[in-house]
Amino acid sequence: MKNKIVVFMAGVLTGGVFFVLSVYAFMPSLMISVHESRYVTVDETCEQLQKSVELNGWVSPGIRDMNASIAKSGVEMSRKVRLVELCKGTYARDVLTTNPEVSTLMPCAWGVYEGDNGKVYISGMNMGLMGKYSVATSLKSCLCLWPKTKTKC
Repeated sequence: MKNKIVVFMAGVLTGGVFFVLSVYAFMPSLMISVHESRYVTVDETCEQLQKSVELNGWVSPGIRDMNASIAKSGVEMSRKVRLVELCKGTYARDVLTTNPEVSTLMPCAWGVYEGDNGKVYISGMNMGLMGKYSVATSLKSCLCLWPKTKTKC
């Protein structure tokens, strides 16, 4: 009987360790979505994203030039990286009313950057996953503006 308990506990412990390692390994790829841009340059991609945001009734507070931002600290980076911010006041209010702790994730933003292969990529948080598991479902609405999304808005 004692032997069966030891085997059972070893199985539970092994399963728990495997689960924790799996979550650690796969969670980053689940939280971030990356798509190749249909545009050739980072700047053109940012301009088109900003236009799309505004055409869909959202506001784009700005495009942050991450290269220029870190250059102020004396650090240079050869890869172009920009953040295209987007916000819709009613959704922001709903999220901040129910989950003010997620204010650190706002405004929503897409990363636009040059890949190692010279192509331009757009990255963003997986709002469907975030809305489902950790914050108000209003965050899912950011997904409606996501390039190549299958979500109907």
